[in-house]
Amino acid sequence: MPMKTLEATISTFDGVFEKFTSESPNNKANFIVFLADKDPSTNRSWCPDCVRAEPVIYKKLESSPDDVALLKAYVGDRPTWRNPQHPWRIDSRFKLKGVPTLVRWEDGAIKGRLEDHEAHLEHKIDALLSGK
Repeated sequence: MPMKTLEATISTFDGVFEKFTSESPNNKANFIVFLADKDPSTNRSWCPDCVRAEPVIYKKLESSPDDVALLKAYVGDRPTWRNPQHPWRIDSRFKLKGVPTLVRWEDGAIKGRLEDHEAHLEHKIDALLSGK
């Protein structure tokens, strides 16, 4: 089954997240990946960890035989993300510390997460995907 993907920015997140959560019971696994925005001058993420992790995350989730949904949530440009009052840093549901962060979302809460330093590790993504 193909992976279902949604995308959101800070300003569109609430509406997209509502759609994501309303559809989540239809999927075997639901993930949110918090990513840095792409730099308009290079069309590449300003975050080297995101550049490294994104292809690995997508490959692993897309190869799952189960129905998987992924919400790509873009944190903004570097100055926006660096603000200690960034909405997803202070949101009690997410408490983001770094990007990329991949979370497994089940029953209205995070059931597992991979932070920036481990989000590119295939065996850790596999474990998160299997719900372990």
